[in-house]
Amino acid sequence: MPDTADSEPRSADLKTNVAHSARVYDYLLGGKDNYAADREAAEEVVKIAPYMPTSVRASRNFMVRVARHLADECGVRQFLDVGTGLPTSPNLHEVVQGVEPTSRVVYVDNDPIVLVHARALLTSTPEGSSRYIQADLADPEAIMNAPEVRESFDMTRPVALCLLTVIHFVQDDDEARRIVRRLMEPLPSGSYLALSTINIESAAGPVRAAVAKHNEHGIRSKGRTTAQITGFFDGLELTDPGVVPVHHWRPDDEAKKIDDTQVSIYGGLARKP
Repeated sequence: MPDTADSEPRSADLKTNVAHSARVYDYLLGGKDNYAADREAAEEVVKIAPYMPTSVRASRNFMVRVARHLADECGVRQFLDVGTGLPTSPNLHEVVQGVEPTSRVVYVDNDPIVLVHARALLTSTPEGSSRYIQADLADPEAIMNAPEVRESFDMTRPVALCLLTVIHFVQDDDEARRIVRRLMEPLPSGSYLALSTINIESAAGPVRAAVAKHNEHGIRSKGRTTAQITGFFDGLELTDPGVVPVHHWRPDDEAKKIDDTQVSIYGGLARKP
C-alpha cells in the first residue's frame, strides 16, 4: 500500500514569517524549502556556533545508520518517526525499504508545510507503506491513537520509535521524559527507541549560546547533559556503543572524519525488553 500523506494542512497554520525548527534544519542541511525568517534564525545561530551545519549533517547521517541497522540487523519492519522535518533524501523510509521493501513508516510533524512536501515526496514502495500525520510531540496520546498509526502497524510486532533531534524542543525535563515514556508504553517487547538531542556537555563550541539564540527566534529548545540524555532510555536495553556523539555511533568512513568539536548532538539506540 504505497500511501503518502493523509491529513490535510490547515492553511491558517502556514506561518512563513516565523522561524520553524524543521525549516531552519532544512536550511542548515543546504535545502531550499525554507523562508526568510528561517534563514535569518539559522544564520544568527551559525554566527555563534559555526559548527552547526556539520552537526546537523552528522545527525542526519546518524539517522541513516541507525535506520539501516534496525532494518538490516534487528529485523524491524515498522517505524514511527516523530519530528521528521522536511523530506531530505535519503529519507527514513527510503533507507529501510531499501533493506526490506515491505517496511512500513509513519512520519509525524507539527509543521503543515512539511505535510505539503510529504505528500509530493514521501512515496513508498508498492509493497510497503509511508504515511504522514500532522501532530505534535507534546500530545503523545494523539499520535499513538491516530488512525494512520493504528492502520499501519501490527502492535504485536516490534516498532522502532525515532525521536531524532526533536526532544530538545520540550524544555521541561519531566514533560520530556513523560512524552518518551508514553510513546514507548504501547509498543511491544522487542521494540526500539532511537533518540538524539543537543548535549550541553559536548566538545562543540558555545552550545548554550546557540540554544539561547534559537529561543530568541521562538524556537523553544533546551540542551541536556549526557546523564539526562541517557535517562531517556531508562528501563530499556542500550545497544553498543551507548549514548555518544552521533558521529561516534557505529561510524562509517564519513563519520570518522568529523572532529568532536563540530558535533553538539548525542544519540543512542535501546531495545524494549
